[in-house]
Amino acid sequence: MDGTAAGDTAAGGRASGCLFGLAYGDALGKPTEFLTVAEIHHRYGLAGPRELVGEPALVTDDTQMTLAVGWALHDAPAATPDGLEPLLRARFLAWAASPDNNRAPGMTCLRACGELATGVAWQQATVAGSKGCGANMRVAPVGLVDAYDDDTVAGVAQLQAGLTHGHPTALAASELTAVAVRLLRAGTPLPALPGLLREHCRGQREVYRDDWLGPLWQRPGMDSPAGFISRGWDECLDVLDRLDAALAAGDDGGDACRVTGEGWIAEESLATGLLCALWHADDPVGGLARGAATSGDSDSIACLAGAFLGAAYATAAWPTTWPDRIEYADQLHALGRAWD
Repeated sequence: MDGTAAGDTAAGGRASGCLFGLAYGDALGKPTEFLTVAEIHHRYGLAGPRELVGEPALVTDDTQMTLAVGWALHDAPAATPDGLEPLLRARFLAWAASPDNNRAPGMTCLRACGELATGVAWQQATVAGSKGCGANMRVAPVGLVDAYDDDTVAGVAQLQAGLTHGHPTALAASELTAVAVRLLRAGTPLPALPGLLREHCRGQREVYRDDWLGPLWQRPGMDSPAGFISRGWDECLDVLDRLDAALAAGDDGGDACRVTGEGWIAEESLATGLLCALWHADDPVGGLARGAATSGDSDSIACLAGAFLGAAYATAAWPTTWPDRIEYADQLHALGRAWD
């Protein structure tokens, strides 16, 4: 795939490309998540895993929760806090209770879902100090809904994160991930993305979305909503500095986590997933493999790399034999068609 592929790809198919790319990355990273890079290279070679395994190839909670968010958005009568929160809550609780929720799910999501099940306000149920990557590995659908304006994308992205992860960086990184997907789907070239995300961080630094978040900011030590949310945007800016440093240094073929982080936390999963996508803009499957061959949260890093590459290049990014070999293919097809 040459460097003009993003511009030459029609908008149709980019939602499907994003969702399937996310699931493919998740499946490739699932068996490598707790291995060292040396172990991954010994098992798969220096290029990392490039082939789906299994019929179907199984995914993790990353794809499962992405589908939960996707269906809540799809079914919502209106893109408002009152319209979306009950649907997100119901989908998250259904995921938590599902027998298929056996893929090493994140403890923050499980803990928050346990509290959501009691019926308390989500601002009470959330894990206030968590900025784990579970907040933004599932947010890609928010960037695929054409009917949302920029403010709605921001509000929905932060709301879906906040139900489980209440740290301001979880909110900011989730919004930033959704914005990245939205920009790529609209035809923004991958290399332009880091600069645009930096501008977005600066523009949103003191914007607290009270209509979506309510009293979430009211914590010990916090004296204002702007002071609360600015902490999240500052941490996102810090990781974008690290991303720029990694890009400036060039790709030496090593572990993508070394500069931008291991991806267990929200801002690092965004940055390292995007780094893999940028390093392999001409080889999308290579971007997935690079994310899967990391020392950190390999499935989340690879799934975000896949979401970015699929939003940029549509379904043409992926092998034609893969769509029917991935778990939840029927749901991925249905949501992709709805948003393509």
